[in-house]
Parts: sequence; structure tokens; C-alpha cells
Amino acid sequence: MEETIKDPPTSAVLLDHCHFSQVIFNSVEKFYIPGGDVTCHYTFTQHFIPRRKDWIGIFRVGWKTTREYYTFMWVTLPIDLNNKSAKQQEVQFKAYYLPKDDEYYQFCYVDEDGVVRGASIPFQFRPENEEDILVVTTQEELETLQSINKKLELKVKEQKDYWETELLQLKEQNQKMSSENEKMGIRVDQLQAQLSTQEKEMEKLVQGDQDKTEQLEQLKKENDHLFLSLTEQRKDQKKLEQTVEQMKQNETTAMKKQQELMDENFDLSKRLSENKIICNALKREKERLEGENDLLKRENSRLLSYMGLDFNSLPYQVPTSDEGGARQNPGLAYGNPYSGIQESSSPSPLSIKKCPICKADDICDHTLEQQQMQPLCLNCPICDKIFPATEKQIFEDHVFCHSL
Repeated sequence: MEETIKDPPTSAVLLDHCHFSQVIFNSVEKFYIPGGDVTCHYTFTQHFIPRRKDWIGIFRVGWKTTREYYTFMWVTLPIDLNNKSAKQQEVQFKAYYLPKDDEYYQFCYVDEDGVVRGASIPFQFRPENEEDILVVTTQEELETLQSINKKLELKVKEQKDYWETELLQLKEQNQKMSSENEKMGIRVDQLQAQLSTQEKEMEKLVQGDQDKTEQLEQLKKENDHLFLSLTEQRKDQKKLEQTVEQMKQNETTAMKKQQELMDENFDLSKRLSENKIICNALKREKERLEGENDLLKRENSRLLSYMGLDFNSLPYQVPTSDEGGARQNPGLAYGNPYSGIQESSSPSPLSIKKCPICKADDICDHTLEQQQMQPLCLNCPICDKIFPATEKQIFEDHVFCHSL
């Protein structure tokens, strides 16, 4: 057989399912001489369309399936099937791949599905016989041939008797087959009755299938409607999710703003608390200073009354209005307490105290001796502290501290 890279497409299709009339083989010889190439001529019918994997094989007569090919060749596709010359094709088999025996063979056209589309008449691969050659013989040879012919006639008669015997056997077998055929006919009638019953059942099943098909169509429509509703619900859900996301963002922004306001409120509350503490401290300081001021007023009145001075006649009286106080000294609430103190070398009579020795109110010898012994000094009119005359600024600051 021919060795190929790829085997042709075959099948186990029986002869009854093949179509031998779609491809017609032309000019097929009764025999072909071995050792030479063989050209196969074939024609496509009107309604047959060849395909790329169609092939022509050489089969031994009596083959059952397309797998029993001896050798094959691929079919060449025509360029234009509408052209009349394109329907007449040929393929050449090389001598090397052809059979070497004298069995009967035939060409078969097989399509790419493995189905036979055409078959040729049988032919042989053998040389020319002597029967095909005209021979001129003599009388002796003719007698010899007649004797041979008689022998052949006897053999034919024997063969005829054998065939008659075979025919009788075949008739007996035919009778047996007829009886079996009658039985098979009865069986066929029974099978037909069963088939009729099954056909009725099949009709019922078909009707039920149609009903189920209609129900399925209805369910498909309902499913489509539900799918559309689900799609709309998903769109609405997506919008709601976007709205919720936007609300969450707004809530986050509001919470941030609320936190900022709470922080600002906390800062303001803290500052207010601090201001309240400062205000309370200032109020307490004010109350303390007012108490000290009242105390100083009483002490000043006591000292003035002790010194025998009239408070209203002093040059550093407390002004009756803010303007008066501002004109005297804007930094003092009750005027300068030592603005009326004599700073001359001659002491004021009011500043002369009793002599600690003789208890005299006037100037005595003891007082004069002290004034001569001591240098000129300044005495605090409130606490009797003595300052040297050279420390006048310190003396003034000291007296001023008593007014705070």
C-alpha cells in the first residue's frame, strides 16, 4: 500500500448508505498491464461539490468499508466548477503503488466524511492472455483441441450436475427461509402493532413536550421580566448607595466641622474660665486694695487728727472730682501725703514732738542739744522713721509706699 504522511479520512459506513452515482468514472479498461502507471478519468455530476480532503482509492472487489483501500491519491480541486471542462478530472497512480496480483479491483471516489460518492467497473492487473491472440493451427492440432473440448464438456456437465444439486439445496433453504419469513411476517405484524402503540405514546409525549415547551417559554418571559426588574432595582440600589455615600461624606464633613467647633468652643470655654479666674483675682485684688485704701484712709485721718490738722485744710486734700485728682497727681488716688511737709531747715511747729526727757511741748535745752548733735534729717510723719537729708528721694518713696 502507499505510504503517506497522513491517512485519508475513512469511515465504517456500509455500502447501503453510499451514493455511487455522484461521480462517474470514464474510460476504465478491463485490465491494466503491470509495471505501468494508471490514469483514472472521472466526471463530477451537476449537484456534486468536491472538497479539499476528497480522495480516490483502489479497492479490491468485495470490500465492505472505505478502510479497506489498497492505495489512494488526493483529488485536485477544480478552479471553477461552473466550467464544463472543470467537471472532467483525472488522477494518476504510480506503478510502484499498484497491486501485483490478478484479483479484481475498482476505483472509488471517497469524500472527506469517508462516504463513497462513485465507483468504477471492476478491472484486473495482468498481462495480455493467449486467448486474446488469433492463432492459426493445423488439423492435428485441431483434433487435439476437439479432444480437449470434449474433456471440457464433460467437466461442464459435471459442474452442471453439481450446480443442480446446489440448486435443490438452495430451494430447500428457500422453503425454510419462506417459513421463517412467514414467522418473521407475524413478528413484523406484532412489532408494527407495538410500533403503533409506541407511536401513540410518542404523540402523547410530544404533546406533553409541546406543553412543557410553552410553559418554558412563559417562564422565560417571566424570567426576562424579572431580570429587567432586577436590573432597575440594581440601578436604584446603586443610586441609593451613591446617595448614602454622599450622605456619609456630608456627615464626615459635618462631624469634622462639629469637632472644629467643639475644639473652638473648648478653647473659648478655657479662655473664658481663665478670664473668669483673672476677673475673680482682679476683683479680690480690687477688694483687697479697697480694704487697704479704707485702712489707709482711717490711718491717715487718725494721724492727721493726732497731728492736730484739719483734713479739709491740708494742701493735699483728696480732690472732689476726677479732674481735680488728675490735675494734682494722676498716679495717686488720695493725693501726695507728704506734699505739705516742710523741707526747709527750720522745723515746723507741728513737727516738733515732746521732749522724751523733760516732757516739754516746746523747744527745750535737750531738744536743741539733739539738733546740734545730729545732722539735719527727714522724719516720716506716719511711722516716725528717720532718713538723712541726703536721702531725700528714698524718704519720698517711703512716704509714698504708705499711701498704697
